[in-house]
Amino acid sequence: MRALTYQGRRDVRVETVPDPRIQDPTDIIVKITSTGICGSDLHLYEVLGPYLDPGDILGHEPMGIVEEVGREVTAVAPGDRVVIPFNVSCGHCYMCGQGLHSQCETTQVRERGTGASLFGYTKLYGQVPGGQAEYLRVPFGNDLPIKVPHGPSDDRFVYLSDVLPTAWQAVQYADIPPGGSVTVLGLGPIGAMAARIARHRGAGLVIGVDLVPERLERASTHGATCLDLRRYGKNLGDAVRDLTDGRGTDAVIDAVGMEAHGSPVAKAAHTAVGHLPDALAQRMMETAGIDRLAALHAAIDLVRRGGTVSLSGVYGGSADPMPLLTMFDKQIQLRMGQANVKRWVDDLLPLLTDDDPLGVDSFATHHLPLEEGPKAYETFQKKADGMIKTLLVP
Repeated sequence: MRALTYQGRRDVRVETVPDPRIQDPTDIIVKITSTGICGSDLHLYEVLGPYLDPGDILGHEPMGIVEEVGREVTAVAPGDRVVIPFNVSCGHCYMCGQGLHSQCETTQVRERGTGASLFGYTKLYGQVPGGQAEYLRVPFGNDLPIKVPHGPSDDRFVYLSDVLPTAWQAVQYADIPPGGSVTVLGLGPIGAMAARIARHRGAGLVIGVDLVPERLERASTHGATCLDLRRYGKNLGDAVRDLTDGRGTDAVIDAVGMEAHGSPVAKAAHTAVGHLPDALAQRMMETAGIDRLAALHAAIDLVRRGGTVSLSGVYGGSADPMPLLTMFDKQIQLRMGQANVKRWVDDLLPLLTDDDPLGVDSFATHHLPLEEGPKAYETFQKKADGMIKTLLVP
């Protein structure tokens, strides 16, 4: 089959690789019909290479048609249409029972001290082959796939794999009071969807912050009050407080993560790590704070006293410095973590109707063949061509 593979920093290629096969009686094989490129994939493209091997198959936002099932699979059958969550979760362990599918005890990567395995996402999370490919082996076939109806386009459902549950959890964790306010830092796929969900769930003021004109324009058409970081820069906090009676917003969602603009020292560290041998680079990332923390520090500044910061952007440094004095003084609540995809499916499915309140049918800005995946990664990384969300079609 054809699959998009990691080959090195800023080097991904579509290659011919062996087809996946049934390994356990509860496995299924899915023929992929659409697979997204996520902002988290750019972390692999740019920063987390020390935890990848050349040839690793990337991607964790797939959906498709069940091609084959193991002998113990009864919940789905060949021909069924399914979305695959990015968490590899069993559905039956203690953590899954708590709705913490990203901490699944069956697939935790204990040798790395990390949570549940993830499709297409490094040795830190199991090195499981990903979904930017023609076929995907999916374990836990009775519990993991999300069965969806035939008929509507893939755009209606594919975001159940990551974008929708990640954005929903970000808003849930933000704990915005009814009619309250929230600032969303970063209007890429997760931030843009979080802004829409916050409005849908009753936020009175949604402030969106970015520096890409197309992202700002798109968010504003969906009800966000947008602030261009290029204009406000270090005065962003004053601009947000001007909109909120001098207090700051009730909540802030950081949908940016480790590659925020405005952190030149950390940017240099990222670049340096990318050129180190893998073993040395891993040690550095696991013992040093090397993230660009501009977005997180901004979130702490923008949130009102007693407010909540919800962190959905991915960070990779193990010893990042935090302004604990300010956080303590402001009585900030901080919630974070990988999205627990299956936890939120029942909340989200009723919104995937023809009324389309979240605008999923038109959410993708680009639909491209899988073979154009390498160019799509480059374009997305450069924030060029108005690219905000891309779906690859094998």
